[in-house]
Amino acid sequence: MQPKISVIIPAYNHERFIGAAVESVLNQTCHDFELIVINDGSTDRTGEIIQSYRDERIIYRSQENQDAYNTLNRGLGMVRGNYVAILNSDDVYFPDRLQRLITEQQATGAQCLFTDVVPISDEGVEFIDPEFGWNVWHRKNREYFRQCGDLYVAFLKGNFMVTTSNLFLSAEAAATVGKFCSLRYLHDYDYIFRVMLAYPGKVRYLADEKLLYYRIHSGNTLSEAAILGREQDKAVIRKYMLAAIGEQFKPFAAAGADRLMELEQELAAVRQTLARPGTPGIKTLCGQLAGAIKEKIKKIFCRS
Repeated sequence: MQPKISVIIPAYNHERFIGAAVESVLNQTCHDFELIVINDGSTDRTGEIIQSYRDERIIYRSQENQDAYNTLNRGLGMVRGNYVAILNSDDVYFPDRLQRLITEQQATGAQCLFTDVVPISDEGVEFIDPEFGWNVWHRKNREYFRQCGDLYVAFLKGNFMVTTSNLFLSAEAAATVGKFCSLRYLHDYDYIFRVMLAYPGKVRYLADEKLLYYRIHSGNTLSEAAILGREQDKAVIRKYMLAAIGEQFKPFAAAGADRLMELEQELAAVRQTLARPGTPGIKTLCGQLAGAIKEKIKKIFCRS
């Protein structure tokens, strides 16, 4: 029997969270699904926990570690449902998420849908403080969408879909858009742009419905990943900003965008230099320059 929905869980070293993720799918109010769980070379008890569930709707595969986007692509190649949903192994669905999205899809004909999310800690506690950093970032992106009213434009400002766990597509859209790209941190960001380009007007954001718990790990710190992620962010925004405009305007937009990024780098370097202890301020530097010019003029007149 063909299932209505194919849910893909790429799982890697999440023994603390994989149980909650799997159970959030098994306990959906919509029961007509297959759950494809791919263990991406976990070195902890993730695989053991997945295999402890005895449910004929679960399809389990194990592989050597290949990173999330390759694992997702393997899952996409296995789907049999009319719809495709994704859930990362540390996130959690609300019980009525799948049914609500199917109902909305059938009412609107949307090819892709996503909702608002609830950020939670490792312990499952909701981050409700409005001044919490992630909440400030997410609120800013959502407010920009409400102001401009255009999904594509708003996504250029920020990824308010947040995560691959938020993706719900028709099987047709998943096949048309194809595989996830090889960006380690932003394959979901790149993917939603490709969906919007393939199906203009057919991507729907349920902005007022929170149907996904998104896990923010307390152990996360600034690292090389923060730098690489932002580098990928710049590349994705540049690529899809240019994709949205006519060919005759692309050279102007590309040159302007590149120069703006260069200016930000130059300004950061100047600010860093001026912030060093012992570095003269602007007024001091201007005074030194003026004095040097006066001395130069004096020497010229003395020679004459």
